Formats: sequence, C-alpha cells, structure tokens
Amino acid sequence: MGAIERNGYRFVPEFSVTYQKGAVHVYRNGKYLDEITFDFSGKYPDVDQIEELVEQYCKNNRITPSSN
Repeated sequence: MGAIERNGYRFVPEFSVTYQKGAVHVYRNGKYLDEITFDFSGKYPDVDQIEELVEQYCKNNRITPSSN
C-alpha cells in the first residue's frame, strides 16, 4: 500500500512483520506532523485497517477527506 493523500496531508504507512507493529506517518507540505501506531496479525496489515486509521485521524483533526 502506498501513501494516502487527504487535503494536503500525506499518510505514509510502514510496518514490521517481525514485530507485528505498524505506523502511519503524517506529513503536511513535506513536514512531519504525527505518527499513528497500530498492531496487526498475519503477513501484512489489513488495508481497510490502515484506511480506517487515516479516516479517524482526519475526523479527529477536522481534515476533509474529499479534497486531495
């Protein structure tokens, strides 16, 4: 899964299969803002889980998801 763009924000997921942990790094205008951490099981994190984390972050921070 690549980066997700929302209204000038860029969400970049990365994960470790060994540790079963992941993070989504949040950037705006190339500047690092935040990190959303999560746990997962299996070979890869679920794409829907990552998208839900991004949607929740947008909602909590009043970032409109419809604008890219």
